[in-house]
Amino acid sequence: MTEAPVSLMLADEAASLQLGAWLGQALGGGGILFLEGTLGAGKTTLTRGLLQALGHSGAVKSPTYTLVEPYLLGERQVFHFDLYRLGDPEELEFMGIRDYFAPGNLCVLEWPSRGQGFLPPADVAITLQVQAPGRAASLLAHTAKGRRCLADLLLARGQA
Repeated sequence: MTEAPVSLMLADEAASLQLGAWLGQALGGGGILFLEGTLGAGKTTLTRGLLQALGHSGAVKSPTYTLVEPYLLGERQVFHFDLYRLGDPEELEFMGIRDYFAPGNLCVLEWPSRGQGFLPPADVAITLQVQAPGRAASLLAHTAKGRRCLADLLLARGQA
């Protein structure tokens, strides 16, 4: 059964950080989050909010050249991927991509379409679009965990 996407307006950077923080709490026990959107749409900003909510206090930059940036936050392993510069999805197999998706790990992937065929399904996939003065976010659940996550988000926002 395909669920309808949840649409949100993110008025400013603070709203993007807040959504990221909420997702960090909702998926902090492990999960997979896909982030799509053009350059400058706010994928890394949302990830920064997620990481800060889980206890990271340093800078968060997109791992465009390294492909993955690991974060150990207490007992949590969080992996931030940026697949923008991926030449061929098969490169993910050579870097041992499957090992990152161990139970309990949280994986956030920017540009996941570049790894198509080598990535497991996302619990939640988010598409961000610049819509001045803010961003439009479309969230879609692909797993039971993702559906629970989005149902909780709607409840928290009073939209259920």
